[in-house]
Amino acid sequence: MFYSDWFRRLASGRGAGRPRARKKSVLITAASAALVVIAGVAIVLVGPGRITLRTTSVASSRQDQSKSDAHPAPALHVTSVTPGSSASNVNGTNLIEVNFSAPLADDSQLPRLTPAVPGSWNVQGSSATFTPATGYAEDTTVTLSIPAGSAGMRSAAGAKAGAGGYLAVGFIRKFTTGSYSTLRLEQLLAQLGYLPLTWTPSGPAIQPSDAAEQLAAAYSPPAGTFSWQSGYPSVLGTLWSEGSDNMIVTGAIRAFQNQEGLTMDGEAGQQVWSYLLKAVADGHDNGDGYTYALASQSEPETLTIWHDGRQVLQSPANTGIPAAPTADGTFPVYEKLPFQIMQGTNPDGSTYADPVQWVSYFNGGDAVHYFPRASYGFQQSLGCVELPSSTAETAYNYLSYGSLVTVS
Repeated sequence: MFYSDWFRRLASGRGAGRPRARKKSVLITAASAALVVIAGVAIVLVGPGRITLRTTSVASSRQDQSKSDAHPAPALHVTSVTPGSSASNVNGTNLIEVNFSAPLADDSQLPRLTPAVPGSWNVQGSSATFTPATGYAEDTTVTLSIPAGSAGMRSAAGAKAGAGGYLAVGFIRKFTTGSYSTLRLEQLLAQLGYLPLTWTPSGPAIQPSDAAEQLAAAYSPPAGTFSWQSGYPSVLGTLWSEGSDNMIVTGAIRAFQNQEGLTMDGEAGQQVWSYLLKAVADGHDNGDGYTYALASQSEPETLTIWHDGRQVLQSPANTGIPAAPTADGTFPVYEKLPFQIMQGTNPDGSTYADPVQWVSYFNGGDAVHYFPRASYGFQQSLGCVELPSSTAETAYNYLSYGSLVTVS
């Protein structure tokens, strides 16, 4: 085999020059196919009489080597969550915080909340915190989830290395918000005029239109003082229990439901709370005022009515005979009819169908209404509280839906 002088200089490293980042081909004579690498130059003998010379880029070789030396960042892990797993009775306006095993990348994915509510996530170091704009309603189950891999969160180290640093295992946690406070319900009903009491906060008053603060107070009510409006009888005070369910609150809820066009069941569910907070924000007070009625079965029997703290009516009345007595107790008015043919069965088994006026039902079939009698003031009815025509319409106009009637 004979080589040219040029090729001999190339093989010995003399006069070959520095490799360039491009391909070159040189035809030389060769006896057989072979591959020779000299000083970073690849010489491919592709057949007798032909050799191809190829050079590679030094910079490209170094970059490839750098990539092969890179190590993925350690996987990310969740270290703690607030609220805790399966937590209950959680304040729906509280922050939600997730802590991780390493600082997070600025462009990391964020945790997901179901159901979603308006709010914002803030990433600081290894923590991600969600601040709700308003919050979750009562008795809501909230799911916090973070998928693993590229769809999940990533550490700052992973972003810098260009590899790794993702959440290792998909993460799911659930918690449940608590119920709204009965005490706060009473405070708001008092503010709107649905109770025979007023309420004064101990500190600065919550702005009615501040939805976030109003919702926070629904879970954790502010301190304050209830005061009785003057003029009501002491028996009404025995029905009150601050911070607990009681008949005064039940009647007030019915009154509120009636004014807002809701089903009158006396229960403060999420719908009632939603309307209540809106009524507070809009300043929509009780347009009927507060009415209380007391039917006394001590002869001479009477019906007395108080409205907004003053006595507005006292009338002779009839209650049920021993065979069909008027039940003792306190009940809210649930139905009102200006006229009705009242039907039923007499104690002797016969039936009746009597026209009556100004009917306010408060307990099953018992109602305050007009019924013509020769006299009033003692037991004559079949359970109702009967009034003469001179006072029945007045009583009807004062007894609004939810008004309490006590029979004693």
